[in-house]
Amino acid sequence: MKFNKVVLSFLIIVVMVSCATNPFTGKKTMAFVGNDQLFPSAFAQYNQVLSESKVITGTSDAEMIKRVGQRISVAAERWLIANGHHGYLDDYKWEYNLIESEQVNAWCMPGGKIAFYTGILPIAENETAIAAIMGHEVVHALANHGQQRMSAAYVQQGLAVVGNVALANDEQSLGIFNQSFGIASNVVGMLPFSRAHETEADKVGLIIMAIAGYNPDEAAELWKRMEANSGGQAPPEFLSSHPANDTRIKNLQELAPEAKAEAKKFGVTSFRPIN
Repeated sequence: MKFNKVVLSFLIIVVMVSCATNPFTGKKTMAFVGNDQLFPSAFAQYNQVLSESKVITGTSDAEMIKRVGQRISVAAERWLIANGHHGYLDDYKWEYNLIESEQVNAWCMPGGKIAFYTGILPIAENETAIAAIMGHEVVHALANHGQQRMSAAYVQQGLAVVGNVALANDEQSLGIFNQSFGIASNVVGMLPFSRAHETEADKVGLIIMAIAGYNPDEAAELWKRMEANSGGQAPPEFLSSHPANDTRIKNLQELAPEAKAEAKKFGVTSFRPIN
């Protein structure tokens, strides 16, 4: 009972301390680290990655990454302004770079710093698929998913400390708690939290890419190629930070018509050819 009261008190304090509003859902989210701290740190990390990597410039692929990135960021701003979020991007410093690496990956740091690895280009195959990836990664930054994950990690660490303090005089219970807390908190808390972020980035990313003039139908096709490239090697969904490929493909196919309808509100009634 004492343990439950301590945990409840901790959670109440956590909720009261700091929160932000997700512009896409309108829901309150954890924000223990403000953008005034998060962005400079992210920009410094990004510059360090660039300094330690081979950044591709002057090629058609490098120019495509920048072109798509600019279109996606403009589309995101249009959506944000239309939905009453004027000035939301004032502190963002967009940058789009292609890095030579066999990794099949792309990412966007808080504040709009984006990197694509050359290893993802053969699987993407076309500019529209690049837009699907770009939209997804940009939404991670716009929805402050990095900020939320960092905050959730603080909560996880805090609960571990609270549990150890509350059970300090019960050696047996403390041992059981420490053996099980890490696994349980990940499977029940952190991993579903991350999967929800991925699903949100897929959904809103489709809308942003459609507003930018790219056909959202290609996103599901991209993930079919991603699934084929993985050779079916993936952990069970409940043990993964990402939705299963089949789940993701199904969701993208179902969400594409909604993205097209949203883009139509912005005057987009046709899309660039997929090539």
